[in-house]
Amino acid sequence: MNRTLRIVLAAVVGVLVVTAGAVAMGAGRDHFWTADPTPTATPSQSATRTPESTPSPRATPKPSAVRGGSPFTGLPARGAAKRVLAVKIDNVPPARPAAGLARADIIYVEQVEGGLSRILAVFSSHVPATLGPVRSARESDIELLRQFGRPALAYSGANSTVLGKLAKSPAYDVSPAHAGAAYFRGGSRPAPHNLYARTGALLARAPKASTARDIGFRFGAPPPGGRAVTSQQVRYPSFRADFGWSAKTQRWRVSMDGTPMRATDGAPPAPATVVVQYTDIRRSTLKDSAGNYTPYTRTVGSGRALVLRNGRAYDARWSRPRAAAGTRFTTTSGRPMTFAPGQTLVMFAAR
Repeated sequence: MNRTLRIVLAAVVGVLVVTAGAVAMGAGRDHFWTADPTPTATPSQSATRTPESTPSPRATPKPSAVRGGSPFTGLPARGAAKRVLAVKIDNVPPARPAAGLARADIIYVEQVEGGLSRILAVFSSHVPATLGPVRSARESDIELLRQFGRPALAYSGANSTVLGKLAKSPAYDVSPAHAGAAYFRGGSRPAPHNLYARTGALLARAPKASTARDIGFRFGAPPPGGRAVTSQQVRYPSFRADFGWSAKTQRWRVSMDGTPMRATDGAPPAPATVVVQYTDIRRSTLKDSAGNYTPYTRTVGSGRALVLRNGRAYDARWSRPRAAAGTRFTTTSGRPMTFAPGQTLVMFAAR
């Protein structure tokens, strides 16, 4: 082989080696990133993602609300994503028992006028055929619901100021003013405690309502620590809620004003996790028809929380930096505060 031919062959081999090395390096880099991918965000997801929700490729995987389960319950998601329906439910003694609450993914308990309570129930995984009694919305609901994107909201009226703000909010308004055929009076109770709604007709009025998405909840095995508890009580000025742990069912039994919760359509609510979220509950400038000032519950910001799951109580922290963001819960040591898969009841309490 002459000298010229040897030089050409050496150059070709060098190019092949360099090319193979580059391909190998490129393959290695792609494999590294796909081992813990950062998903491509839709515009709505980008608006609500916080830095904590986008993990570094080298980070230890965090408990997730999405992978393999509903972001609202942590349970296996079946079928296509379902639209979110939020409903204001009456919770004064003459309105009990309610219908449909056992199938809610999340139950929020809020303080209203006179120190009483009202429920905002969020449905997506399972939706009962009917639910109620449906009652009026409050200004606090608008801020609370922003983390769900554009849910359908069923309620039976509101202060004129609140109605104006609801009209500008992202929520689909499926109140009687916009979905009158969905509502009916039922039972032997007097008005206003006897207004019910057919959920199919409600959702028909909100065909583009948001589907369930990450709102900050994390589900998984219990974190270390906590203390054993069998009961917990939370009070408003004119209302009391009691939670008792059932080792048999692995769920919390709920009592309202000393009476166990019941349901008109089967089993009562049985949350797997109860969250007492301490926050500012201040008097707003709005009043009800009787002249009582309406409390405003702040759900954007941060504060302490008490999380009850698996017969244990955990001191925790909550954080929601803006209205469009989800609510994150962490242990006092800064680890994700995981919830038990299933229904979650969140009770807002004054700090």
